[in-house]
Amino acid sequence: MENRLKELKKVTKKLQILNQNQRANLIQKIADAIENNIAKIIEANAIDLQNAKDLSPALQDRLKLDEVRIKSLADGIRDIAMLKDPIGKIHDGWSAKSGLKIEKISVPLGVIAMIYESRPNVTAEVAALAIKSANGCALKGGKEAINSNLALASIIKNSLGEYGGCIEYFDISRDEVLEFIRMDRYIDLVVPRGGEGLVKFVSANSSIPVLKHDKGVCHIYVHKAANIQKALDICVNAKCSRPGVCNAAECVLVDESIAADFLPLLKARLDKFSVKIHGCQKSVNIINCFEATDKSYYNEYLDFELNLKIVGSLYEALDHIDEYSSGHSEAIISDDYAACEEFLSRVDSACVYANASTRFSDGGEFGFGAEVGISTCKMHARGPVGVDELTTYKYIIRGQGQIR
Repeated sequence: MENRLKELKKVTKKLQILNQNQRANLIQKIADAIENNIAKIIEANAIDLQNAKDLSPALQDRLKLDEVRIKSLADGIRDIAMLKDPIGKIHDGWSAKSGLKIEKISVPLGVIAMIYESRPNVTAEVAALAIKSANGCALKGGKEAINSNLALASIIKNSLGEYGGCIEYFDISRDEVLEFIRMDRYIDLVVPRGGEGLVKFVSANSSIPVLKHDKGVCHIYVHKAANIQKALDICVNAKCSRPGVCNAAECVLVDESIAADFLPLLKARLDKFSVKIHGCQKSVNIINCFEATDKSYYNEYLDFELNLKIVGSLYEALDHIDEYSSGHSEAIISDDYAACEEFLSRVDSACVYANASTRFSDGGEFGFGAEVGISTCKMHARGPVGVDELTTYKYIIRGQGQIR
């Protein structure tokens, strides 16, 4: 493992010498190679899907790669190639009293380790984002997607020629992962993207800085001044369009002044998707649903399950979100401008919406091309982590012989 990481760091230094057009060409080669190997990827993915028969339909959906998804993946990688170069940006510049000319410029982080579960598209997207930001990348996917990940990693490495060594896939055990996340001589940042257990394990054991992609306990608050049709459409989209992703809603908060009218309408829409609803006692008195426990509100279901709670005011909704949110994405549905602005200001999450679905918490939707993950950290990067967030900065100082 150490020798592979040492070589990865060495090839990354070569990558960082390339200009933006040369790096963009490498990314285009990745996209072309993926599109030219669709049959090989689908064949590998079929083995993973066969082995995942006991997983929920939502988790199987996260794992699945078909021709449409693979072509979309290749197109997304081409979009990454066309993004503005994040390297060499001058963030600031000034003259010091000594006469020194100082500039603060963006530079690559170095080598990024990505530890992730389920979604094999992450293998290709993160590789492309790493190259765009002139970083090397050490990938460690989950066992449920091992065949898909190995196929994609092989295709990517072969497409990069002499720079193939800047992307390495590590098929290693849990004990080896412990060693992996302590290789701070070679790795500059670790990004865990997956379940709560994975994120906690990496955060607790890594000697390398960690950028957490934590669970998504996302809320939608239907305010008393909400447009009912708009609220129904957003709630159903946020829960049911892809329930197995981290930006799906896990809890809907409803103002008590509209609950008696709104909840039966919402349940009728959710019943079409066979959503299992866990509601507070007031909700149970209005619609037929399971009674939620306090523990329920911390759950990230990643499935067709949803928590409901009736709240007395905007402030009660804010208190609930403060207590139970994972800091990912929250939304208010309201035609009251002041209520929306207070919600946007007060909620302390990475992405906060007014009158839109939490499903937009995504690098592609934000115009980043793709993302490494949705960071719930407050240091360095927060929200969708695109190419700009995969950089750090250094100071360039030009003098004329000054001494101190």
